Parts: sequence; C-alpha cells; structure tokens
Amino acid sequence: MASFIVECVGWLIIALFSLYIFQLLRDARQRLPPGPWPPKPLIGDLLDLGEPGQQHRTFARLAERYGGLMSLRFGLVPHVIVSTPDALRAVFCAGEGGKKVDNIAGIPSLDVLTAWGHDAHTIFALPSQDDKWRAVRKFAAAEMLAPRRIAGAGALMQTRIVEALHRDLSGHAARGTAVAIRNVVMDPILSLLLGVLYSTDLEAKERAMFRDVIEEIVELLGTGNVSDMFPPIAALDLQGLRRRMKSLLAVVYRPFDEEVVVRRRSREAGEPRKNDVLDIVLDKESEWKEEGSLLNPEDIYGAGASSTAALMEWAMVDLIQNPDVMRKAKEELTRVLGDKPLMEDGDVARLPYLQAVIKELLRLRVALPLMPRKAEADIEVNGHRIPKGTNVLVNAWAINRNAEAWPEPEKFIPERFLGGETRSYLGQDFDMIPFGLGRRICPGMPYALKMIPLILGTLLHRFEWELPAEVQETGIDMTEKCGVVLTLVTPLKAIPKEI
Repeated sequence: MASFIVECVGWLIIALFSLYIFQLLRDARQRLPPGPWPPKPLIGDLLDLGEPGQQHRTFARLAERYGGLMSLRFGLVPHVIVSTPDALRAVFCAGEGGKKVDNIAGIPSLDVLTAWGHDAHTIFALPSQDDKWRAVRKFAAAEMLAPRRIAGAGALMQTRIVEALHRDLSGHAARGTAVAIRNVVMDPILSLLLGVLYSTDLEAKERAMFRDVIEEIVELLGTGNVSDMFPPIAALDLQGLRRRMKSLLAVVYRPFDEEVVVRRRSREAGEPRKNDVLDIVLDKESEWKEEGSLLNPEDIYGAGASSTAALMEWAMVDLIQNPDVMRKAKEELTRVLGDKPLMEDGDVARLPYLQAVIKELLRLRVALPLMPRKAEADIEVNGHRIPKGTNVLVNAWAINRNAEAWPEPEKFIPERFLGGETRSYLGQDFDMIPFGLGRRICPGMPYALKMIPLILGTLLHRFEWELPAEVQETGIDMTEKCGVVLTLVTPLKAIPKEI
C-alpha cells in the first residue's frame, strides 16, 4: 500500500512538472510582454505582488524593471499590466495604420459577481460586444445620465447634498465633534441617488447601514479571490466571498423590490407618476421580460457614491496638508460667493481655482487605481502579442503620475491646470484617465463632474477644518488600500468650525 501511494505521488509530481514546462513553452510561443521569469509553478507571480493593498505601487515598481507593458501570472491566469501613457497609447492605437481601436473593452470574470446571476445583468461584468451591455449603456445614456435628467438633478444636488451636508456639518461644528469625511459625504449622495431612482429616501440609521453594505460590496469586489486565480476550483468558493456577496446584494435590492411592488399598485390605482428612473423601468418592462431589468442599483451606488466619497476624503487630505492651496480655494469661494450660504451648480463656472483643484485631485487620486479589462481580439504591440481573452489591468494610478507627462507628479499642484492647460478627462491624451477611456469609460462621469465641485465647495466655503489632537500629534495616517476604490486604511476625521 505504501509503495502504491509513493508511486502515485511520483506520477503526480511528474504530471505537475510536465504541465509547468508546457505552460512555459506556451507562454514563450505567445510572445507575451516581458515579466518575471520563469513564473513559479502553480502560484505564478503572486509572491511578486508584495504587501496586500499596495498592488498599484507594486505594479509601478515592476514596470520600472520590465516596462510599461508587462506580463504577470496570478495563479493559473495570465494578466498584462499597462503602466505608462506610451504603453496605453500603443495598445489603443494597435489598429491598421496606428488607428485607435479599443480592443481591451472586455471585462474579466469575477466569481463574486456570479452571486444571484448578477454577472448576467451588471454593466461591470457584461462583455462590451453583448447586446445586453449595449442596452444597459443606451439606457444609462438616454435615461439615468441624460442631460435633461442631470439638469433636473441640479436642484436635487442642492437640496439633497448641499443642504444636507451643510446641516450635518453645522451640527458637528456646534458640538465641536470630529466627522469621518467619507461617511459625511457618502450619506447625502446616497440620498440623491435614492431620490433620482425611486423618489424616496431612508432614515438616518437605515442609510448608515445601507452605506456600510455598499462599502462592503466595493471591498469584496477588490478582494483577491482564489476562485479567480484558480478557475477549476471556483465552485468551492473557498473564501466564502460569493456567499457573502449574495447576502449583501439581497440587502441592496430590497428597497428596489419593495418600491416596485408599491409602484405597480399605485399605477393600478391610477395614482400620478413620479417620473423617476423606476417609472421609466416599469414603462419598458415588457421589452425586457426575457433579458431582465436594465436597472442595477448596486452599480449606481458603488460607482456613484463610494468612489465620489473616497475622492472627497482624499481632497481633504491634500488640502489639509497643503494649507496654501486650501487658503487660495477658500479665498476664491469667499470672493465669488460672498455671504451666500450655499453653493449652487451655476457658481462652478466662476471658480477656476476650485476647478483646478478638482482636476489635480482626479489626476493624483484616481478613484479606480487599477482598471480591469480583457482583450477582445489579438493585439500586436511593440513586437509583443496580447492574445484574445487575456486579462488586462490598466494602472491608472501610475499613468496619472507619469514623470514624463507631469512635472513633480507626486505633488499636489492645482496650478498646473491653470493658464490654458486643456487635457481632457476622457483619456484622449493617454496620460490622464480618471474615468477610464474607450467604450468602458465610466458611465457616471457626468454625475461625478456635477457633484464633486458642489460637495468640495460646501466643505470649504463655510467651514474651517482642524484635525483632532491625537492626529495633530502623529500626522494623518497615509497608509492606503488598493481595491476597486483607492481608500485610506484609517479614515480621515476632522473637526469643522463654522465661519
């Protein structure tokens, strides 16, 4: 019996070694971009990722050795990492005659998104060549993000965000208590989104619970998952991430499901329409019977609320650490708004320095540091090949800090966007991609560009900010965590003082 076990183990070792050699030969034939060589058996380059939560920095360091276009293998799955503007330009202009061809508009499969079959409906999982994905994008452009709805949301932004934010901050200022910047910003954004989608809102305690659920969903999406690295064992869900995602999605969809029931009854009773997004969904329901609804609240909450709140936290970090910049922004707000208690959408055009602060924020603190993509065709670039179906990670964090494109790239310098700087948010120059680029550019960009100036202006216009005593002694903990959204490990807390 013992000899049989030894013989089986021996054959297993031979089989695994043979598979490893086959993998090396296959990789060589594919002419993948350079990377650590040889990849370690089974685990690939996982040990090269370094400290957890620092992948964006690790990839940037590895790019210094292997180039802006490099290959890494996570477990059994090969990835190509794009870390410089030149590499991104080469990938996007790989068409005939250097034509721009977005051949990395696919999206990698994430096991957690298979919970409740969510991957078959969410804009963040559907292939860009899929009819459902096109329908979702079309619906977003025509309804949720249409200019008329965004224009209509201007009043909501003032009432649901600016007033709520100002009221909350005033309460803390009166009590002299510190606020967690990310939470105090995210709550009114969730109120806005609930209003736009369903013409409803949640009580404060319910909203706080809802916020925590959204934050956990975003964290799960950015968690390294054994199921994604070793697809043959994905069904086992060894880390329990899919099961946890299933329970979280159930919480997120509950308000939607409940409101659908109420809305159908009100329609049957002949009550007036609310003309929100849900009414549009119900109008088109018969067209979508076979496809399922095109409204996925989790997509909107995660992209709209979590990423914007994270950006505002980074904004306050950078402004507190750069008091001259904060002073200039506050002086401009005082000069333009005077004694006006609340900022409005129409004020933004008269605040060029605030706009420059926001552009620098989007460059330096890109909310989605690693943008996941998948090659939808074979790509020949710089003598290398990215085979169709290969996962591609665009290191937007590194691209936005490229030293050849940006002088002193690690510093927060809004002045670089004054004096005629015209670089686009749309990634057309390939060296600033805060919202991504190509067909997968963030669909929530119009909302973000409306909300961010109003929120930041509200934080600065009527309030001075002071760090708690213990933070003044030790300084702000700048340790960051790279998931879907780049966040601080230790949330920033500060004390508002109303002017």
